[in-house]
Amino acid sequence: MDLTAFLGLLGFASLCLLAASSGAIFRPGDWYAGLAKPRWRPPNWLFGPVWMVLYCMIAVSGWLIWRKVGFVAGAVPLGIYLFQLVLNAMWSAICFGMRRLDLALFQMMALWLSIAATIAAFYPIDRMAAYLLLPYIAWVSVAMLLNYSIWRLNRASLAVPH
Repeated sequence: MDLTAFLGLLGFASLCLLAASSGAIFRPGDWYAGLAKPRWRPPNWLFGPVWMVLYCMIAVSGWLIWRKVGFVAGAVPLGIYLFQLVLNAMWSAICFGMRRLDLALFQMMALWLSIAATIAAFYPIDRMAAYLLLPYIAWVSVAMLLNYSIWRLNRASLAVPH
């Protein structure tokens, strides 16, 4: 790998780290801990490692597209990619910062659609780049179901002004 390729990968990793930082800023905290949750939910310790692997895969996926077509020819697919990263970063702020599980659910639906659009845009350019996003959309599907389940279990108490 030459220096340009390495710096490009570092740039995509930095974008993913920036998106991930939202989760470090807006933490679940006591509010979230006190909510009723479905029995099937993944254990809390699993979320960090899963997201770390996913962000690495997301970074490599974008980097593969950039390597293959560059920023100019890849403006549309990489724009969609950037948009899904922005939506990804917003979820923690909406859910844990604003404590709005209802809005977070709608936001996650938009995230899911943007990931699907990214996969569709990447597939004709580099199949591996598209395939690297499949675990991401699968995990977001589980997270969306979890978001919905927690909202449903707690909607009466969440409707009360704090």
